[in-house]
Amino acid sequence: MSALAGLRDRRLTGVPSRARTLAYGASAFPANLMAQTFSAFVVFFYVDHLRVPAGWVAGAMVAHGILNAVLNPLVGAASDRHRTRWGRRVPWIGLGIVPLVAAFSLVWMPPDVSPTGLLVWFLVVVAVYDVAYVAVVLNTSALFPEIFRTTAERARGNTPRQIFGLVGMILGTAAAPLLYGSPLGWVGMGLVLGVLCLAFYLWSLAGMVERPVDEVAVAAREAALPLREQLRYTFANRAFVTYVLGSLLLQSTTALLLASVPFYVRYVLGGAEADATLVLAPIFVVAIPAIVGWSWVVRRVGPRRALLWSVAAYGVAVGLFLVPGTIEGAMVVAGLVGIGVAGMMQLLEVALGQVIDDDERRTGLRREGMYFGVNGFVVRGSVIVQAVVIAVVLGATGYDPDLSVAAQPEAVATGIRVLMGGVPLVVAGLAWLCFWGYPLRGLDVPSAGAGGEAGDDEPQDVELLSR
Repeated sequence: MSALAGLRDRRLTGVPSRARTLAYGASAFPANLMAQTFSAFVVFFYVDHLRVPAGWVAGAMVAHGILNAVLNPLVGAASDRHRTRWGRRVPWIGLGIVPLVAAFSLVWMPPDVSPTGLLVWFLVVVAVYDVAYVAVVLNTSALFPEIFRTTAERARGNTPRQIFGLVGMILGTAAAPLLYGSPLGWVGMGLVLGVLCLAFYLWSLAGMVERPVDEVAVAAREAALPLREQLRYTFANRAFVTYVLGSLLLQSTTALLLASVPFYVRYVLGGAEADATLVLAPIFVVAIPAIVGWSWVVRRVGPRRALLWSVAAYGVAVGLFLVPGTIEGAMVVAGLVGIGVAGMMQLLEVALGQVIDDDERRTGLRREGMYFGVNGFVVRGSVIVQAVVIAVVLGATGYDPDLSVAAQPEAVATGIRVLMGGVPLVVAGLAWLCFWGYPLRGLDVPSAGAGGEAGDDEPQDVELLSR
């Protein structure tokens, strides 16, 4: 058997090895590095540096959010239902890596054209980035509940993955200002981070492996539950609905927080652009050891209770950004925020895996792509929320990128404080209420297993699924 055939025909049985767990976890580094760099700095780059009108950029970000959202359930459903000798997920990942990294780098390398030309460049390059990002990241995420099958396995397996992800966030949101503030500039930043992402994705392919399935039995179940019915079942599942609404709210708070930091540092704290690193770094530095702690917590109390604790810690901490007037004070608050951020990173996908297990017990199908796709569809609304809220607040306060810091209206500083602390505090409270209503309260969902009774009968009534 050739090396390529061996790679193609790999299948996982039993518990994954440490080496495979580590390689799979490495995929979170480039995914988070690109996502957080984009989320935290793209509006600042195009508005404050390139002088593209804020309303135009907000509109482009809305288009970006809509495209990304629509792609998620389409790609998820396609990867669930189309099987190859390479598996359902691995082909999407392998084919999407190079276009993804190239498009990410090009975002920061616009040509020297008018603001209208810059807007067109942004829309085209980000469209390619969106397609490739969904193909790679959604399918990588969909492998998580397949590779790791219990809450304990997922908590342990998610620990290196989220630590890799946090390191990616550190470089994407805290080290990025050091790169674009150096002689390398924005173009150099895009190239350096792009090459780094490519290297990590190539390593992570060693951990991308799927489990063997009974193709005949699965095909029969899929025929009995067409795509339209699958969507209906998904949105009738109360566990998923409460989960995804809470996830949307949390993603909105973090997207808003990260995008507001450059403005907060410059117009509220009076710091230099590179000081954004000092404010952001404590979040992720504290979160790295905290992830291990949350892994211990979820293995003992279950996903629901652990999520309630982590969201409460996050909400209280993020509201404290209303107070500081110095870089040092903001750093202290950021460290406290890191505790809650670690919990959300560790727990959200563990809880979604639990939802998917419950769905398999009811339908006899592993529909990771559908659930991660619909989840992606909903939570991509956080990009729209971020762009619209920032544009509205900056516009209402009289912010003008052509004015110096001292010449900005006094309302600008107040508005940016609200962006950093007030809005995230309220939204995190709403997320806590969603997770309070999450109905799966144990550690693990009893599984019917392959060929179990949930797959032998007709799919259960939607009314039952909504309980």
